[in-house]
Amino acid sequence: MKSVAKSELFRELPSVDELIRTPAATNLVDAHGAAAVTDAARSVLSRLRQEISSGLLDGQALRLALGGVTGAIESQLRQSLRHSLRTVINATGVILHTNLGRAPLAEAALQHVRETAGRYSNLEFNVETGERGKRDVHVDRLFQKLLSDGFQQHVATAASAVPQERSSGEPQYVSTIVVNNNAAAVLLALNTVAEGGEVIVSRGELVEIGGSFRIPDVMAKSGATLREVGTTNRTRVGDYEKAMNERTRLLLRVHRSNFEITGFTEQPTTAELAKLARDRNVQLMEDLGSGALVDLQNFGIQGEPSVLDSLRAGVDVVTYSGDKLLGGPQAGLLSGRPDLIARMRTNSLFRALRVDKLTYASLEATLLAYVQRDYDSIPTLKMMSLTKEEIGRRTETLAAQVRSEKLNVEIIDGESVIGGGAAPSSALPTRLLALSCDGASADELAARLRASDPPIIARVEEGRVMLDLRTVFPDEEPLITAALHRIG
Repeated sequence: MKSVAKSELFRELPSVDELIRTPAATNLVDAHGAAAVTDAARSVLSRLRQEISSGLLDGQALRLALGGVTGAIESQLRQSLRHSLRTVINATGVILHTNLGRAPLAEAALQHVRETAGRYSNLEFNVETGERGKRDVHVDRLFQKLLSDGFQQHVATAASAVPQERSSGEPQYVSTIVVNNNAAAVLLALNTVAEGGEVIVSRGELVEIGGSFRIPDVMAKSGATLREVGTTNRTRVGDYEKAMNERTRLLLRVHRSNFEITGFTEQPTTAELAKLARDRNVQLMEDLGSGALVDLQNFGIQGEPSVLDSLRAGVDVVTYSGDKLLGGPQAGLLSGRPDLIARMRTNSLFRALRVDKLTYASLEATLLAYVQRDYDSIPTLKMMSLTKEEIGRRTETLAAQVRSEKLNVEIIDGESVIGGGAAPSSALPTRLLALSCDGASADELAARLRASDPPIIARVEEGRVMLDLRTVFPDEEPLITAALHRIG
């Protein structure tokens, strides 16, 4: 196409004003407003100019496109006015999928957010006294119930069994505060307890997790000095002890998110580090990362300590996430000795890192489910508890509904994973729907599923698309069926 011809095509394009004055566009203006329709018309015309410039449109194609320009403006409007953050169907089998928002909230948490966020609330108001209150109280009372009661029961049992081994340094209850994520919790704790001093960490625990979150970087921001001990695979209590000096403020244990070290390895137990910290009058902190409030062995997951496990072992402060194994909103939680937590509460960083009413509302409702032991109401725990047989029955039903001449369907054994840096070596047995489509590669089939409304996110393995219903809510299954019918 010659440049002159392109110039003629450009002259055929209407102006934005001409477009929005047409009767059809006027109806769109009445429905969506002049500003939104004008922006959409501008985008459509800009796209047409680009297609003319690149030679994609000749005179006939341009006239065809202009005949449907109102529809193009309407489509552009829908695209521009829809929410960017929207629901997707997680068929990957990764329960705590960071890219997909990690833990889905319980229905009770969503309801509590609706109740308290749509109106005024007593977030920082004491209704009884009529004076200003503290936002911590709404969840600290529940953490007291879940952690302090369990801790005291453990201390009482240990004292009656072996009285002489009870440590005088053990707290009689546990206090908890909330900040906006676990990285903030680590930063606040290090700055409060160890600013200007040294923090001793095993080289095997200097981790980096998603988003380039590195323990050494956070420690540098906190004002504390990192002191590495041991080797990547072997660190002993003696390594910590040799490194301690008058500047030592804290021993730090870090959960190895997303990886494990196997083979020729060694590391001290948490109880051994706790004893060393007490003997040398320093604090022991553990960054659990995920942080479970229940024993995950009940869900078939081994080697993932709970928050209570760490506190019972003698850890002074535990930091963990709200939107991982706890199954609540994004938050960073600090639980431990009341005197240390009180110091963190008065740190000016605490106000900078504090959370809002939406987080407190959803966290409170989630914790109430734990207090009532209603674990099935928490989606994360419910998904972890599903058996291979339960998932298999759902998968067979779905497979029977979507088989076609074009769509090849097979049910195979597979594994679901926890995700979110939790239990990296644990996998949950599941049944997978393995799909292939005549005339389309696995990547193309996965792309078509993502183009559905809502998008369906799957795994691609061994040249096939894999759907794991462990992470699919039952009411989403008809949406998957409908999408596969359109494809196949």
